Amino acid sequence: MSQATQKTGQPATPAAAAAVNWPNILTYGRIAAVPVVVALIMYGNDRSRWLALGIFILAAITDFLDGYLARRWKMQSSLGRMLDPIADKLLVAAVLLVLSGDDTLAGLNQWAAIIILCREILVSGLREYLAELQVSVPVTRLAKYKTAVQMVAMGFLIAGPAGDKVLAYNTLIGIAGLWIAALLTLYTGFDYFRAGITHLTED
Repeated sequence: MSQATQKTGQPATPAAAAAVNWPNILTYGRIAAVPVVVALIMYGNDRSRWLALGIFILAAITDFLDGYLARRWKMQSSLGRMLDPIADKLLVAAVLLVLSGDDTLAGLNQWAAIIILCREILVSGLREYLAELQVSVPVTRLAKYKTAVQMVAMGFLIAGPAGDKVLAYNTLIGIAGLWIAALLTLYTGFDYFRAGITHLTED
């Protein structure tokens, strides 16, 4: 007998079961990791940077696992579909902001972060608008490559000065990768923008 059944005397509802399935638990963990990664980066010493990188890598892995397990175990839910992109955007936005705040990203390089954040906000708004029209814009293979490049670049940047002591030009590699991700972001974001404009002009 499940815990929910023991407490209420009745079986758990499908919605309650969906809220505590393994894919969603992984998503909750990714959200919980956001303030931890930010705090460790802000703390500023080498050890905290490596810990932040380790937690960030685990969070990035859950981004793949939650969707994979949901499909494989047929545990896809409305809650999961809502929370998964939110968790991704929280992690990316928080890390880019704190990296800009501690000058790992400084000067013109902050524009790469700005481009990525603006695209995320634009795409979120367009997705919500298109969803109301029951229009689906599938994620392209190039968009998946962009995400992979972006996460790897952010990993180098999280290691930051600590990484520079192990790998020469670690931070520069991260900055270069982030700019590549920003350029891919502009290109892939255009697909969403074009779809939105098409339906706006039709209205």
